Amino acid sequence: QVQLVESGGGLVQAGGSLRLSCAAAGRTFSSAAVAWFRQAPGKEREFVAAISWSGGSLRYADSVKVRFTISRDNLKKTAYLQMFSLKPEDTAVYSCAASLAGVPSFAPEEYDYWGQGTQVTVSS
Repeated sequence: QVQLVESGGGLVQAGGSLRLSCAAAGRTFSSAAVAWFRQAPGKEREFVAAISWSGGSLRYADSVKVRFTISRDNLKKTAYLQMFSLKPEDTAVYSCAASLAGVPSFAPEEYDYWGQGTQVTVSS
């Protein structure tokens, strides 16, 4: 079992920065791939970024690959999403997910555990 809790969301002006955290409980976290997804009102959930269990393989959505960075600290059992140059279209609920397969994927069906999400709002 892996329990995930997101934090770090909030209100920020366009061009600002936020760092989201995904704290995990469970001994299997270090061998799990971790991903961030987001969902805006009236839109489908979309892939943001993913990282392998070792941190050696990363994937990003084209819309964020220059501005966002995903990372993890297995000793702290925490994954992060550092977001720079935020835009109003980044406004969404951001959720953390873990895959026991250990391989990063853009597909939400590949992930076994999900957090409840944290709200990010970017104002103009």
